[in-house]
Amino acid sequence: MTPDRSPAVELEVGSRTVRLSNPDRVYFPASGATKLDLATYYLAVGDGIVRALRDRPCMLHRYPTGVTGEKVHQKRLPRGAPPWMETVEVYFPRYGRTADELCVTELAHVIWAVQMSTVEFHPWNSRRADTERPDEWRIDLDPMPDCPFDRVRRVAHVAREVLDELGAVGWPKTSGGSGLHVYVRVAPEHEFGDVRRAALAFAREVERRAPDDVTTAWWRRDRDPSLVFVDYNQNARDHTIASAYSVRGTPDATVSTPLRWDEIDAVDPRDCTLRTVPARFAELGDLHAGIDHAVFDLAPLLGWAERDEREGAPAPPDDDG
Repeated sequence: MTPDRSPAVELEVGSRTVRLSNPDRVYFPASGATKLDLATYYLAVGDGIVRALRDRPCMLHRYPTGVTGEKVHQKRLPRGAPPWMETVEVYFPRYGRTADELCVTELAHVIWAVQMSTVEFHPWNSRRADTERPDEWRIDLDPMPDCPFDRVRRVAHVAREVLDELGAVGWPKTSGGSGLHVYVRVAPEHEFGDVRRAALAFAREVERRAPDDVTTAWWRRDRDPSLVFVDYNQNARDHTIASAYSVRGTPDATVSTPLRWDEIDAVDPRDCTLRTVPARFAELGDLHAGIDHAVFDLAPLLGWAERDEREGAPAPPDDDG
């Protein structure tokens, strides 16, 4: 029997039993990690991944034959879901359609998604209680092609300096790629457009303080390829990035991994993988566990946005989904 046709296994996940077909199928060729390894990883970081996804509409990145094969961006819950899976209906005005997206409330939902070949989990920054009002502001430090990671580190420290002055608590993580993310919990009192405006005002302040390291240019052609783009547009409606603890679709199975601020200068994101993060999680627990208890009021940033607009700062094109 070939690995792709290995006998199914049953995993006990809380009060649920999840059947995992083809558990020996290799999903990550560089490490040899299999579908079962992927499920075992998510079981090991269960509290963290559920906290990151809880009650959020979630887009799935599925790789039916492994990460070197076809990638499927799945907005709707895949067919064949058991009755205990949960969803939330979201509307896409650009297409005039709705979709029932996965809404994780327990670990079995994550493992069932793995059974359906999901590798990456990309949640909205709002929750199903009010999908139109985000409760998470996302700072995406996105290096351009020629940008060294040391520059990303420097920009992360500048971002933290600005957050500290605002009285906001930032929760950093690797992106699972070449960048860093910082999340800030906010009260769900504003629509996506205002959260994006606030994020742009913050990005511009970081750029003022680190003009040799940062760009906020909207068009890629206008960005210096050696700089860090502070991508405020990740706060637009229906824009998603990989959650904390999400494995990424890379040959080495890198993971978007929560960090302590004092780790920024030492971390090599390539070392944060499906193989290494479970031991880290067992030792440190979920470094984002306190995020819901550190809620920031966006009013100061919206004041910065109004100031910038009065002073003639160009507004980026509308991109609210």
